[in-house]
Amino acid sequence: MLTSYVPIFIFIVIAAAFAAFTIVFARLVSAQKPNAIKLEPYECGIEAAGDARDRYSIRYYLIAMLFVIFDVETVFMFPWAVSLGKLAVFGLIEMLLFLFILVVGYFYAWRKGALEWQL
Repeated sequence: MLTSYVPIFIFIVIAAAFAAFTIVFARLVSAQKPNAIKLEPYECGIEAAGDARDRYSIRYYLIAMLFVIFDVETVFMFPWAVSLGKLAVFGLIEMLLFLFILVVGYFYAWRKGALEWQL
């Protein structure tokens, strides 16, 4: 019974060995010359100013949530596109209904001003 699990155990051992090897190898070949400039936080070429624990506008989180919501739609569209031949007209109508609901949600967020960035 345990012989059927041998390939899985071998795969786990190889994966762990590969991960350990790459970490050790990267440590051996990397340059270790830290200085004050290299240890500073880097953000888009602009020097860090202020405290990292400052408050952000709620609009930042609203935009992030809207991005996630509208980005997840592509996850649902990929399996639909793959199996479109089997779903035929029913699948097309279902996807059009799904997209219609998303467009209504998009216009609702737009009308409420959730997509406008104001400080």
